[in-house]
Amino acid sequence: MTAVVLCGALAQRPRHGGHAWVFLNWLGGLRSLGCEVLFLDRLEPEMLDHPEEPVERSRQWSWLRAVMLNAGFDGQFALLFDGNRQSLGVERSAIVERCRRSPVLFNFMGYLNDEELLGAVGTRVFVDLDPGFPQMWHDLGLADPLVGHDSFVTVGLAVGSGSSSVPTCDKTWLPTPPPVDLPSWPAGPARPGRKTRMTTVATWRGPFAPVEYDSTTYGLRVHEHRAYWDLPSMVPEIDCEVALDIDDADRADSDLLTAGGWCLVDPARTTDTTERYRRYLYDSDAELAVAKAMYVRTRGGWFSDRSACYLASGRPVIAQDTGFSNYLPTGEGLCAFTSPDEAASGATDVAHDLARHSRAAREVAFDHLDAKKVLRSVLSRVGAA
Repeated sequence: MTAVVLCGALAQRPRHGGHAWVFLNWLGGLRSLGCEVLFLDRLEPEMLDHPEEPVERSRQWSWLRAVMLNAGFDGQFALLFDGNRQSLGVERSAIVERCRRSPVLFNFMGYLNDEELLGAVGTRVFVDLDPGFPQMWHDLGLADPLVGHDSFVTVGLAVGSGSSSVPTCDKTWLPTPPPVDLPSWPAGPARPGRKTRMTTVATWRGPFAPVEYDSTTYGLRVHEHRAYWDLPSMVPEIDCEVALDIDDADRADSDLLTAGGWCLVDPARTTDTTERYRRYLYDSDAELAVAKAMYVRTRGGWFSDRSACYLASGRPVIAQDTGFSNYLPTGEGLCAFTSPDEAASGATDVAHDLARHSRAAREVAFDHLDAKKVLRSVLSRVGAA
């Protein structure tokens, strides 16, 4: 049994069910391949709601523990705290031993910074979830998350191909679609009701600032979505809804979206656990999604882990094209758009033949996003198979 270590920032984002599924899909896929998995997270006191209280009583630890136990990973996760000096879940000595037995450690966005643990494994793999951001930070000297890694995996399917403006930083990138654990996302029945309901889950700004690189500004979802503010008015036969994390300071934007016909719901009420997130997707007929400006302008081929879950559940996806249409089949089940008119046309086509597109959506997930297939390929390409 291959021992595999995954490292990522889950605890510091409590009540973000979709973010938790990024890691659960990887963990579930690796478990299906027969791997012995260990998930590592880390926190610093300033990341807690109440830094003066013990981490064991924090909302962050409670969230991590609930996510892992509910998914059946008892004894397979740990939280490093306070400069990695403390450990909850699995004792540090056991973590070191597991790392020494592991031929590979997947470090999501370079989040783990523990030199002893990173040095104990065979191969350190940087996993890029936001193509464009870490590469530009590296080139601009703003941060160096790539340092200390041996292999580089990215969900930017075009990164390194020559057709994208995402810098390679002199690294060989392994483009990899976001894996989805199909047993956790079985195809669901059609939603009752006559009016088609298309949804998505999004953050208006998120934790990253726009990046100025090579005389170009690469922005966020806010900078792209404003061009689609009245898309729902172009498809009046469809209900368009977004579980949108948007700050009160952006009230002008939320008012604009509402005026354009978007129904905005609070993700803290609708997708705040892994199960409610899954239910929200199953209660939809399809996904209608606008991407971050960074992904659109760089043409890096970014494809959403959220869209992978919609497809697996048999919900078609109409998504803004970031270059992924050159690598994933589009037209049935998955439709790409580059303008409001194309988005409206794709949404209308899906609504008029929902059954056909729903079948095709599951087929796209099975053929191209199945975690067992995707992660077997990743393990082979990083030399850990």
